[in-house]
Amino acid sequence: MRYSNVDLHCHSNVSDGSLSPSDVVTRAHQHGVETLSLTDHDTIAGLNEAKNKADKLGMKLIPGIELSCQWRSYGVHILAYDFAIDDETMLQAQRIQTEKRLQRAREIAAKLVHKGLPDVYERALSLSASGVPGRPHFAQALIDEQVVESHGAAFKQYLGSGKVGDVKNVWPSLAEVMDWISTASGVAVIAHPRKYNFSLSKLRLLIEDFKALEGRGMEVIVSGQKPGEVGMLADLCGRNDLLASVGSDFHSPKFAWAEIGRVPALPSSVKPVWTLFR
Repeated sequence: MRYSNVDLHCHSNVSDGSLSPSDVVTRAHQHGVETLSLTDHDTIAGLNEAKNKADKLGMKLIPGIELSCQWRSYGVHILAYDFAIDDETMLQAQRIQTEKRLQRAREIAAKLVHKGLPDVYERALSLSASGVPGRPHFAQALIDEQVVESHGAAFKQYLGSGKVGDVKNVWPSLAEVMDWISTASGVAVIAHPRKYNFSLSKLRLLIEDFKALEGRGMEVIVSGQKPGEVGMLADLCGRNDLLASVGSDFHSPKFAWAEIGRVPALPSSVKPVWTLFR
């Protein structure tokens, strides 16, 4: 089978995706996905809607969330899985992260203005279905203001890693986020480990700290990887007794390179993280 029937990383319009939670599930079903996790950034607000649609379609939905945090001086994302949809710890985490995301959005807007760009905060806010704008909303706002021509250009010039609009210092620590996941009886996974542009030694250090905080897995396959990275990440999982995960990181049908359900199956050398799911 060319594509896996498991996709454990995707986003809806309750964070920075373009489709509603039910439409994300429907698209996944159309692409043959049987087990799906909706992992919106720092919110579980779309899980009930997604679960209702998944139940109607005969799919298995794993509750999920992608939590932003600060590891040492770096911003990283941790995926949490298989907690109760109404878990009070996760609901409290959502409240905390929502306020931090609003703070971050205001900082992004202010930094762009300081750079000499127009104030696009209200436009970015209007583009967010949840009322919490993220960098993709700012990218679209910059396109609408004719500052840039594409999302890629917006991230390359203003919003990508290390650029003026890349604000990381608002997030809670890795330890705090891992405590939330543990208290909620969730399963913690390092999201897209190659996206941070860490050296191999720095990635090993992240894994060491993550495991010390009861982290269980790492994404081995995610859209946008370079050739050879799957084997390297699979080897790291084996050497560090981590379980492996796979996901498209789907945000929108416009981004064909990250289409939901269109990621290869995990290598046979690794143990899948879903073996832990209830």
